[in-house]
Amino acid sequence: MPLPQLTDDSKLKLEELRKHEEEELVQILAQKYGLAYADLTKIAVNTDALRLVPEKDARAAEVAPFQVNHKSVSIGIRTPNNPPAQQLTRTLESRGYKVVPHMVSQASLEHVFKYYKETSFTVETEAGVLDVSNDEIRKLIEKLTSLSATRTAIDDVLKMKKLYRITRTLEIIVAGALANHASDVHVEPEDESVRIRLRLDGVLTDIAHLDMETYKAVLTRVKLLSGLKINIKTSAQDGRFSVRIDDREIEIRTSILPGNYGESIVLRLLDPNSLAIGLETLGMRPSLLQILQTEIKRPNGMILTTGPTGSGKTTTLYAFMRSILSPDTKILTIEDPIEYHLNGIVQTQVNHQDYTFESGLRSALRQDPDVIMVGEIRDREVASTAIHAALTGHLVFSTLHTNNAAGAFPRLIDIGIDPNMAGSAVNVVMAQRLIRTLIPNKRKQVRLKGADREFVERMLDRVSDKSLIPRNTETMWVPDVPEGEVGYKGRVGVYEAIKTSREMEDVIRQGLTTREIEDVAHKQGFLSMHEDAILKVLEGVTTLEEVRRVLGEI
Repeated sequence: MPLPQLTDDSKLKLEELRKHEEEELVQILAQKYGLAYADLTKIAVNTDALRLVPEKDARAAEVAPFQVNHKSVSIGIRTPNNPPAQQLTRTLESRGYKVVPHMVSQASLEHVFKYYKETSFTVETEAGVLDVSNDEIRKLIEKLTSLSATRTAIDDVLKMKKLYRITRTLEIIVAGALANHASDVHVEPEDESVRIRLRLDGVLTDIAHLDMETYKAVLTRVKLLSGLKINIKTSAQDGRFSVRIDDREIEIRTSILPGNYGESIVLRLLDPNSLAIGLETLGMRPSLLQILQTEIKRPNGMILTTGPTGSGKTTTLYAFMRSILSPDTKILTIEDPIEYHLNGIVQTQVNHQDYTFESGLRSALRQDPDVIMVGEIRDREVASTAIHAALTGHLVFSTLHTNNAAGAFPRLIDIGIDPNMAGSAVNVVMAQRLIRTLIPNKRKQVRLKGADREFVERMLDRVSDKSLIPRNTETMWVPDVPEGEVGYKGRVGVYEAIKTSREMEDVIRQGLTTREIEDVAHKQGFLSMHEDAILKVLEGVTTLEEVRRVLGEI
């Protein structure tokens, strides 16, 4: 007698029963192994987590990354004792991630694996949706080593068929930016086309123009990658995604802003390698370097760096922390936002609601830190708490928005800090800017004359330590490159610093002006940013034109 055929409804109920039994079994196994249990079919999968593990590796290890929060990643795991799963966990930990395993069913794994098709850096879909491959990015970076090569690659891809053009455009833009060490990519719709610019060494440089159809496809893909809403076109949106190149993970922060001709896109590229530099390579004079190396090892006090956005203050603060990082020192940061992760320190990020700079700093003091880095002093409350910490056995690093080093003291007093406390708490105030450096084999010497000579001589007259002045003060260096090329590569800092000696504390208590504070500092051997920059011009590091662009002329 033939067995009765199951109806579709019966098949569905049987399948649901099997899934339910499997989930119950996984829960029992989770208790046995002492792990958390998760049903991933009911949890929103974070695509940033998927990007941490290639699909091939995830399937081979039967592991599904589904949530990531800063440097903590939650993974679904089928068999805890599975060697590939254990190896994958070790790999994530070696990259600085804290791995939180959850026991999951096969159904949960398959549910997460489906999301790989929707994440960035996979393969081209049949529908022509733009997807980017990490391997492809790496290959492009090797090819797009100059602006001309990047421009040519974009021009070539814009001549191709629509499907391939849309797929490749974002890959080339991102790879070209990374290959040329750009800090930002600007995509700006205009009346008839869309302009692409890269910020190279602090200067925006035109790279290409897109047609509106390609721009709209790129905009949609950027929004998808960054977790933004595609249908919102009249409000600003911020998001992020990441690209992994070999052993480094580059975070890309997205800013979308509505404009007259469409939404403007800015991609900020945060390469961890850009901060992996020591104090010795920042461009400081040996005398200033020696002072800072002594001050950052003190058990208490405050070191302030000042300057506008993009002047390299964050790089300097991270170099301070990297120099003193050791197993017996606890360093805690309060940042807005956390741009780079540094192993060995506790980093926290403000949210301007229940965790502000002020509340974060007060909480940080209860964590028994040796060193505290406060991203920025903006008001009296933060300044007062930071100074109190500096006076009670903590070393505090922070930034302040002033034009020069001497202006930091009047600024602190203006926001309500007692002059006596400001003078006692602050060990060093430093101001800085970044100037582009000449390519050594693409420069030439020219004679100083006219207004250039007057400017240089005026600055050299102000230099207290005449031994710093090079023998040759008759010539300067300028780029020697064909028209259309840039004769600069990389940037170096120009600095000025004031150490709060007893004499300087007396000056601060008197409430003297910025210029009067500088006059006293000059008697102590103070070297201003302008003077430091002019010395670098004569040494062939940079040009007078670059000094005027960044610092102006006084």
